Amino acid sequence: MPGRHGLRGLIRTAGGWPVEHAVLTVTDLTGRQLARVPADGRGEVTTEALPPGVCTAVVTAAGHLPVARTARVAGDGSASIGEVTLEPEEESVEPPAPGPWVIDPAHSSILVTARHLGIAGIKARFPGLSGRIVVERPVEHSSVRAEIDAASIDTGIKTRDDHLRSPDFLDVGTYPVIGFTSTRLHRRGADTWSLHGELNLHGRRREIELDLHYGGCGPDPWGGLRAAFDAETRLRRDDFAIDYNALVSAGVAAIGTTVKVELDIQALAGEELPEI
Repeated sequence: MPGRHGLRGLIRTAGGWPVEHAVLTVTDLTGRQLARVPADGRGEVTTEALPPGVCTAVVTAAGHLPVARTARVAGDGSASIGEVTLEPEEESVEPPAPGPWVIDPAHSSILVTARHLGIAGIKARFPGLSGRIVVERPVEHSSVRAEIDAASIDTGIKTRDDHLRSPDFLDVGTYPVIGFTSTRLHRRGADTWSLHGELNLHGRRREIELDLHYGGCGPDPWGGLRAAFDAETRLRRDDFAIDYNALVSAGVAAIGTTVKVELDIQALAGEELPEI
């Protein structure tokens, strides 16, 4: 009967935290798939009513070892696997220590690439970067705040940089700061993540997602502890009302409407950058 509850379960980490991106797959004894559902924000999974009999339930989640259980489905189509605890996979790199970390602009970079004339790319860097990372346990509760000095844009050609700073593009006189505040972080693999956040650019706020890779953590020659990350995303200029669109010929724009953003970030443990 539509709407009846089927197999239920609660997915947790060993520390008791919900695994909201876990997936429950249910098969019968012949291997035929009966259901496949994601966990919600509380780590709960619920299928539609299932055929009575014995079934196999497999719970998977990125960064965790899978768990399989056998369940008996009652005549009304319901069953339960209770609380399932997922153990983490062996991680390729040790996660950063909990606490505050400050972005080191001297060893970080932001590279933005836009299509030019439909055939080539223009690359711009933003050296005016600052920010703070707070690492929590579990790591999914960590947060990031960053600011970019919009006027620091550098393509290597002054006249072009001045145009990009003008009201045609960034309008740095009105909007001097590009800001990012994270809203959610979830694991996709042993050292890969999706970082969601709000980007404040050119007076517009939009939710964006970055593909994040954690490179590792270790001491530096100056007595500090560093962590390295790289990330990538794509933005549409018109989402941020940057709609300059000069045409060089029919259907060919001088500057593409989508830009690629690549970040290489180093962060130092602590509240402030040391003097080196």
